[in-house]
Amino acid sequence: MPREFLKKLVPHPHALTNRWYLRLFGTRLADPRLWSLHRRAVTGAFGAGLAICFVPLPIHTPLAAVVAIGWRLNIPAIIATVYINNPFTMVPMYYAAYRLGALILHAPVRHFGFQLSWDWLQHGLGPAWKPFLVGCLASSVISGLAGWLGLEMLWRWHVLSRRRARRPAATAG
Repeated sequence: MPREFLKKLVPHPHALTNRWYLRLFGTRLADPRLWSLHRRAVTGAFGAGLAICFVPLPIHTPLAAVVAIGWRLNIPAIIATVYINNPFTMVPMYYAAYRLGALILHAPVRHFGFQLSWDWLQHGLGPAWKPFLVGCLASSVISGLAGWLGLEMLWRWHVLSRRRARRPAATAG
């Protein structure tokens, strides 16, 4: 059921190669591995998408598309996963990354208020950038590996449970 539903939502790869803004990728965009719902492509895309969520720049979607094409991961899965980082979840995710970076670097956690000024960028953000970037890197690696491994195990468990449920029915007939 979900596979057929998802195939209806995803555009046809050859239709995408005709769009002017995607011609840069050429025929690589029509690679079937980028659009198939196979375990390795989807679980890898999920892990990579979670890792990309902690990049502290607003380039998540283009970066996810480039990573998916480069590593031949499922494009819809990685794009959907990247949208976990949205305006509602961004502040808690980045604050947790900052706290993790401060813990790793043994730096004191500073409480600061945001002001849109050059003085705040120099003095208010200055002491917090190292723990923030270290925390983003650590969170990226941890969440990417945990997401990939967790979905891989869940997918394998689901396949094995469906296989076990099918086996008694096949032997009973």
